Amino acid sequence: MNKTLCLLLIPVALAGCASGKGSDDYERAEARRVYEVKMGVVENVRAVKLEGTGSGVGTAAGAAVGGIAGSGAGHGKGSAVGAVIGAVIGGIGGAAAEEGITRKAGQEITVRLDSGRTIAVVQ
Repeated sequence: MNKTLCLLLIPVALAGCASGKGSDDYERAEARRVYEVKMGVVENVRAVKLEGTGSGVGTAAGAAVGGIAGSGAGHGKGSAVGAVIGAVIGGIGGAAAEEGITRKAGQEITVRLDSGRTIAVVQ
């Protein structure tokens, strides 16, 4: 039972290893670029939810763990069927765990630009 529980927690642990970008972090491709700055007034700020990632790590880890756990469900062909069912269920659970763990809170900022245009920025 403890072995199965440990195997089921692997996708959750792997999904937690994903690195996040902060406001001071830029991707390598964003360096050495010229960015245009527009002046304006912040009209509104509201809280939003940013969906989590779906890199496939959670799905793969969940499927592997589910397949291993499911293979112990029977003998012979029953073991193979259990492995397939366990892999499918584990993959679905792993994907959901990855998305949930990597979901973040964000903000939608509405700005009235000096040009009169109104834009919204989500971060």
